[in-house]
Amino acid sequence: MTEPVHFPLTAVVGAEDLKLALCLTAIDPKIGGVLIEGPRGMAKSTLARGLADLLGEGPFVTLPLGASEERLVGTLDLDAALGQGRVQFSPGVLAKADGGVLYVDEVNLLPDHLVDLLLDVAASGTNRIERDGLSHRHSARFVLIGTMNPEEGELRPQLLDRFGLNVALHGQPVPDARRQILRRRLAFDGDPAGFVAQWAPAQAALRQRCQDARQRLASIELDDRSLALITERCFAAGVDGLRADLVWWRAARAHAAWRGGERIEDADIEAVAEFALRHRRQQSPADAQPPAPQAGQPQQSQATLAGQWGEMPAQPVATGPRREVPAWPKKP
Repeated sequence: MTEPVHFPLTAVVGAEDLKLALCLTAIDPKIGGVLIEGPRGMAKSTLARGLADLLGEGPFVTLPLGASEERLVGTLDLDAALGQGRVQFSPGVLAKADGGVLYVDEVNLLPDHLVDLLLDVAASGTNRIERDGLSHRHSARFVLIGTMNPEEGELRPQLLDRFGLNVALHGQPVPDARRQILRRRLAFDGDPAGFVAQWAPAQAALRQRCQDARQRLASIELDDRSLALITERCFAAGVDGLRADLVWWRAARAHAAWRGGERIEDADIEAVAEFALRHRRQQSPADAQPPAPQAGQPQQSQATLAGQWGEMPAQPVATGPRREVPAWPKKP
């Protein structure tokens, strides 16, 4: 059976930020996957399939929107266990994605408990099935790629935070880009094999660059300067927990390896800042401080403030929107 031919990643016009985020995730899968936000028709699945090509021979598996928990994690055959005395496992989507890419379209429309389970397995690399006293575990190491349109429903902040990087695509390419997209799409549709062969050298070069960066990754150490810059920026952004700090450092290190560097530079940190902070950023703590008193008005003492709040000083509370969400149209 002939393998299906896929549109090459290097032939995709635009989406440079997403291409970079995908390449960084291919270099270091421990970054934790990519959440892509954008409307229909932005080549999200095409780009995600391109990541599987960068990873090598790993599979590209799609999780259907209406999938059940058993379809996701797999099941144990109790008849075989009771009748033959052996545990027989029927693999689910997680097992099939091991070593490759798991693509979840409209991840925000999945039930929360499935998203939670999906993210747990993606983080641990192991799927464990327990049923009626029987258990089975298997490797489930994959790069998770999720897509969503926030206009059709948001993910809970706790689940958003579990995705390593977040990239937003915009649905209005300029006319020149639109013409180039159409030419390439029509050329691919007319002769898929010939089009893929034309872009094979660029694909091979990109794959080799990612492989070289993976080899270089371990030699790039954590240094005090990059650690200080990242942690100070995360604190200023008011992010919850420490996942942003770790993801940001991993992405910056991958970017340093991507450009062939031997250490993390400021440019590496800045290049991935929005990827790591976009879905985690809260209002800066400094912005939540009470306003300074107007000229001519007496300044209240700390003791006075404490008395107004039951012997406790007022605590600043971050308010305002968590992040900016483009107004993409809903699907009909």
